[in-house]
Order: sequence, then structure tokens, then C-alpha cells
Amino acid sequence: MGDPGSDLVISALETVWGSTAGACAGLGAADWDLPTECPGWSVRDQLSHVIGIERTLMGEPAPLTSGPVPAHVRNPIGEMNEAWVGARRSLPGPDVLAEFESVTAQRIEALRAMTHAEFDVVGWSPAGQVPYREFMVLRVFDSWVHEQDVRRALGRPGGRGGVGEAMSLDRVAGAMGYVIGRKVSPPDGTTVVFEVTGPLPRTVAVEMREGRGEEPADLPDIPSARITLDAESFWRLGCGRIAAEPTLNAGSVALVGDAALGRRVLGAMDFLI
Repeated sequence: MGDPGSDLVISALETVWGSTAGACAGLGAADWDLPTECPGWSVRDQLSHVIGIERTLMGEPAPLTSGPVPAHVRNPIGEMNEAWVGARRSLPGPDVLAEFESVTAQRIEALRAMTHAEFDVVGWSPAGQVPYREFMVLRVFDSWVHEQDVRRALGRPGGRGGVGEAMSLDRVAGAMGYVIGRKVSPPDGTTVVFEVTGPLPRTVAVEMREGRGEEPADLPDIPSARITLDAESFWRLGCGRIAAEPTLNAGSVALVGDAALGRRVLGAMDFLI
């Protein structure tokens, strides 16, 4: 997709957040407590997480917490996320939805008031020091994945095929060099090609060079391993929503070439913090 302009990023956030709110319209009381594929979080918690991140970006401190850290929390960022989520677990779902709609509307208004130069300013993000525009692309990715968590838990499919999914697939694709180079670490010269099928198809290739997973200059005709899978399996594996073996057993993935290498790659695809 290349470097998206600020208008496209704002539009993507508005679309994804609006779609998320729509997925939660008219839920029953028990629906808010349904577990999702995001470890430890319910439907309510997904909205609370987005609220917390956006309130943090609005300059608000995270709530104070006490007691043991849940097992699904793995780092300080996770602890901050959990603080926002935990503070809303006792609230009725419709109240959390109303806050979600209010906060995301405020954020869209604030983003539209920013200049292009402000979007170019480099600063902190979960992915390191990046321009603010790129940070907001990460917010599209995070928000879209959590929307899909909500929709899968509720059995309300939607939000697919648009710019939110395209940006999210780009994000997962961009992480495969890290996955193969750092987590799998096969010998130099190893090549892995992902063939992602569906309405937003893409080919993602990684070559090991000097101990790093890099994009090759040319697609290899016969890679060490070729992994063909649909877009949903691609991002769900990359985001740790599903495990490799059940996905293989379900027939959602086809491996050609070094099957052992392919299985190692599938098992290492989760790159989220």
C-alpha cells in the first residue's frame, strides 16, 4: 500500500471504529461477556482496550491498579492496557459502547485538526520511533484486529475487504522478516514465500541474508518453503489468534517444499507484543 496519506489513515480509523460500534449495537447483557480470541478479553474488554489507548493518546493517565497481574499480560504495555480494561469490567456494556463512540469521535476530530507536518513528526510508538502517521496506521491495524475479535465472538461477520484489512495485512506481511529471521532463524539462503489468497491477495517473500530475514530482490522460482493460505488465516496466525496445527488440520494452509520449515514458520508467526 506504500506510505498512506493522513486523510486515508483518518478515514480508515473512522470506518473501522464505526464498524466496531455497529457490530456491538443491540447486544444482550450476556453478549458483552463472551470470550474472544484475544487471550483474557471479552467483547466488552475489546472496546475498553481501544478506549484506553485513545484516552492515553489524549493525554490521560492509565487507572491505578492493584492485585496480581493476569497471566495473559506479558509486558509493561500489556499492564497499561489491562488497567484500562479492568477499570471497565463492572460497567454495563451499553455504557462502554457509548464511551467508545464518544472517545473515538473526539479522536477523529483531533486528528482532522492536525497539519500534515504534525503527522510527519517522529515519536514513540509500540513499533519504535516512527512518524505519527505510521503510528496511526498501527492504530488502524490494532483497531481492525480487535473489531474482528468482537465479530467472531458475536457471530456477526463484517468489516472485511476494505482499507482497514488491507493495512492490517500489510502490517502482518511486514513482520514476516522478523518472524523468519529472528524467531525461526534458518540458514542463510533459505527462502520462504507466503501466497495469501482472497479479495486482498498478496505474495510475501523472505530470504535469509547474513542472519536476517530480508525481502529478496526477485521472487524465488522454487522457494525453500511455500505457504499458501487465506487472508483470515494469515492475520489470525500473525496476531496469535489461532495455532498452527489446528489451522493445518483444518486444511486452511498448504505447504510445498520443506514441510518441516513451513511448520516452524507457521508456529512462529505470532509477532504481537
